[in-house]
Amino acid sequence: MSGDATMHIGELAERTGLSLRTIRHYDETGLLKPSGRSEGGFRLYTESDFDRLMLIRRMKPLGFSLEEMSELLKIIDARRAGHADGTIAASYQHFVDETVSRRAKLEQQLAMADEFLELLRQN
Repeated sequence: MSGDATMHIGELAERTGLSLRTIRHYDETGLLKPSGRSEGGFRLYTESDFDRLMLIRRMKPLGFSLEEMSELLKIIDARRAGHADGTIAASYQHFVDETVSRRAKLEQQLAMADEFLELLRQN
């Protein structure tokens, strides 16, 4: 981590709004590995790790499984590294299409929740 500013898991949790337990779980499942460890063995995270965790956090309400999140992160990593062959491009487009579909479903659910709330307020 040559000179990159780091943060402990508590700061990362505070900045992302995720629990320590969730971040540890993502580490255990390989979704988000810390960039390093302190001499005392504490997890150390960089700004890049923060960005990755925010991406994961944004996938969560769309109902992506841990496996799907992991697959998408690998695709994103490959694209950023310039390895965007046809398979990666097709997989990426699949996730874009799936995200659009899941977002539309959430929008419908939100509209139903708004209708329900309006009914409650009328009574």
